[in-house]
Amino acid sequence: MAAVATETGAARAVDAVKTYGSGEAAVQALAGVTVAFPKGRFTAIMGPSGSGKSTLMQCVAGLDRLTSGHAYIGDTDLSTLSKEKLTLLRRDRLGFIFQQYNLVSSLTARENIELPLTLAGEHADPEWFGQVVATVGLGNRLDNLPSQLSGGQQQRVAVARALVPRPEIVFADEPTGALDSSTGTEILTFMRQAVDTSGQTIVMVTHDPHAASFADNVLFLADGRIIDEMPDPTTDRVLDRMKRFEA
Repeated sequence: MAAVATETGAARAVDAVKTYGSGEAAVQALAGVTVAFPKGRFTAIMGPSGSGKSTLMQCVAGLDRLTSGHAYIGDTDLSTLSKEKLTLLRRDRLGFIFQQYNLVSSLTARENIELPLTLAGEHADPEWFGQVVATVGLGNRLDNLPSQLSGGQQQRVAVARALVPRPEIVFADEPTGALDSSTGTEILTFMRQAVDTSGQTIVMVTHDPHAASFADNVLFLADGRIIDEMPDPTTDRVLDRMKRFEA
């Protein structure tokens, strides 16, 4: 099993239970998960539809509340935070990349990238901003609105927005699901570089064995439980493991 329990990772869950609905209609999305996500590592979460993978990420990231158990960012127990403090924690300490880019249509690419810092009353480090923008290939697109960008370019803006504030953790939910394979590989390569060169921590939910192969470790969920993990994954090994879910 994955690193768990009392170890303080960048993020962790302890006895995490999440139930939707009540009575006979209740659905248990997480059934007592305990797991830690190490600092400076790239972790992928995989599993069949309904396995709880997105629910686990959302609860650890403070986007949803557990029914019972605890989720931590560093030493901070999210269950102890008010809605306002949770919002500030997400803004100040976390980065998010979603399949749908969630860009503000009235803001330029530059303004979208800087938005988390702007909301916090801070400014981007010029050298790091330039490095991120150059790596994702947006140098000549910073003044464009989202409507003037392709889907791949919009996702590059979303990736840059997550990384420019140097968050403790980047949570990515199917970040390349809406992209062509070439653009998706470029985005994943940059995320991998952010881990290797900057010590970024990334937790990514994906259904794609190729995307998972960029991670340091893959966690496999089924029926709301972690049932396996795979260090140093390859596309073929992940694909073979996923086929066993269908057997």
